[in-house]
This record gives sequence, structure tokens and C-alpha cells, in this order.
Amino acid sequence: MKKHFAVLVLVLLTLGLCVPPVFAQATGSVKGTCLDAQGNPVADGIVVWANQDNGQKYTLKTNKKGEYFSLGIAPGKYNIALYKDADAVKANKELFHVNGFQVHLDENVVDVNLKQEQEKTARGEGLTPEQLKAQQEAKEKQGKEVNVVKTLNEKLSAAKAASDAGDYETAISNLNEANQLDANRDLIWFKLGDAYRMSATKQTDPAEKQKRLDSAVEAYQKALQLKQAVTNDKDPNAAASLAAYYNNLAEAYAKAGKTDDAIKTYAQAAQTDPAHAGQFYFNTGAVLTNAGKVDDAIAAFDKVIAADPNRADAYYWKGVNLIGKETMDKNNKVIAAPGTAEAFQKYLELQPTGTYADAAKQMLATIGASIEANYGKKKK
Repeated sequence: MKKHFAVLVLVLLTLGLCVPPVFAQATGSVKGTCLDAQGNPVADGIVVWANQDNGQKYTLKTNKKGEYFSLGIAPGKYNIALYKDADAVKANKELFHVNGFQVHLDENVVDVNLKQEQEKTARGEGLTPEQLKAQQEAKEKQGKEVNVVKTLNEKLSAAKAASDAGDYETAISNLNEANQLDANRDLIWFKLGDAYRMSATKQTDPAEKQKRLDSAVEAYQKALQLKQAVTNDKDPNAAASLAAYYNNLAEAYAKAGKTDDAIKTYAQAAQTDPAHAGQFYFNTGAVLTNAGKVDDAIAAFDKVIAADPNRADAYYWKGVNLIGKETMDKNNKVIAAPGTAEAFQKYLELQPTGTYADAAKQMLATIGASIEANYGKKKK
């Protein structure tokens, strides 16, 4: 009996030695509170704990107070990243990160306070000598940029005041000085082009006038080059701004007698800013009219009318060009080109007392057409 009992005890002891330590703690817990740059909780944010050894990730979500908590985090070194939301995680746009944090078997606390972190960064705390040097250089660069921008704005203001007073020489001088400070500002080159173009009209020497117009063209081309490099498709005013550069370049070409270049550049303006294409087509028609290209001018004004059927001056100038196509019969009687009378009458319908009203009536009288004015009242 005693021998049997001894065997039983031995079996139980043996079995006891084989039992694994299932109750031993093998993981830790993590928790923390996340605050944004204003000190407010980062609610519904995402905190990702990534194990550096095995790549395992734990994705935790903050509550309305910016708090997160999790059990069962295996010990090891972790990279921790805070994101605003799940979309930010997909885009890899983190708000803050900590690398090489050691997780132990007990409780591990990692709080994130972006306001305090920004203050530390501003003081240079926790930065390597290289990072401190880079930070200092960035501050100096920013300070210089602020001073340059201030000076450039002063030069622009002075140039505008001079141009408004008709003193284009002073305007040109201020803008050239601005370009010496920073030659990469498209607006300054654009305004310089305007100043050269406007100053050309005051020149009595043809050679000097041409020189000013050539300088205007060069300035506008430089402005366009810089503008195109920084144009943002998301900017609602980008197209209109770029088209304005093309428009003024085209006007400089036109004044310099480079009609083909002017027409081509107006077309680029219309293509860039379709919403205002009517104005660019009108400018094209004006250049073609001055160049005596009647058929092309008429086609341009037809485009203006298609874009804006109520633009009165487009009908008038179309009529003027149609007058150039009139013929004479064998009895020396004027035969107007088709549509001539209708163009002038439409102008008078829209602008019965407009700038060109008297001229339109004279044109109608010249071709023997009836005059429709005062809203339909006719007189021979």
C-alpha cells in the first residue's frame, strides 16, 4: 500500500514539472494623451506602434479626449507615429513621431503634446548640432526673405505711383532696382514690361520708341517664363493672370509692328482663359483692322460676337471692315458688302447714343441704308 502511494506521488510531481508557465506575463500595455498645436485633444486620431524587430504594427485610435490605450503589446523597440485620421495614415502624413521607444512588460506611457514640441523645437531642444545649424540657417534665410519682400513691395509701390503720374522713367528705374534684388519675381518683370510699353508712346525718336517696345517684349517674355513655372492649376485666378501676361505681350508686339506675333499671342491668351476669350478676339480684330487685313478682322469680330452677342463695339468695327469690301456698279453706285447695314444697325440698337453712334449713322447713310435708332424708329 505504501509503495502504491509513493508511485502516485511521483507521477503527480512529474506531471507538475511538465506544466508550462501559462500565467506568466509576456506583454505590456501602452497608453497616452495626444494634444494638437493649440493644446486641444486630437480626437479620433490614429496612433501606430511599429515594432522595429519584426515589423508588427498596432493601430490604436484616440477617443474624444485624445486618449489611447492598449493591452497585449509585445516588448521591444517601437517607432510611434501620430496621424490626424485614417486618410492621413494612407497618405503617410504624420503629425508627430517617436523612434526607438522601448516597450517593457509593465505600463508604458507616451504622451504627445504638439504645442510643447513646437516650443522645444523653437528653443532648439533635443536637436543635434547639425539640426541646430540647419534651423539657424533657415531662420536667417527667412529673415532675409522678409526684408527682400518688404523692399520689393516698396519698389513696386513707388513704380505704380510714378506710372500713374505718367513718370515712366522713374517707374522703370524702380523696377530695374527691384530686379537687381531678386530677378525671379514674375510680377516685377510684368510691371517693367508695362512701364516700357507705356513709355514708348511718349518717344519722338522712332529708334528709341522701337527700343522701348523691344524692352517691353523682353520683360513680358521673362514674366511669362517665371509665371508658367509657378502657375498652380488649383488657383482659380491662375488662368486669368497668365492670360493677362499674354495680352500685354501681344499689345507690345502690335505697337512694334509685329502683327503676326501679336495675333499668335492673343490666341494664346484666349486659349489660356476661355472665359474672357471675347476680349482677346476683340484685340485681335483691332490689330488686324489697323493692319488692313479686312477679312481676318471680320472673322475676329465674328468670334467676339459669338462669345458676347451684346458687345456693341464688335458690331461697329465689323461694319467698318465690311465698308472696306464695298464695290461700285457701272453707274458708280456704292454696293455694300452683305451684312454691312446689319452690323451698324445692330450697334445702334445696342448703343443708340454710344461713342460710335453718329459714325454708324453716317456709314449707313453712305451706303443708302435705313437708320434704325431710338428703339426701332426709322428715318430716311
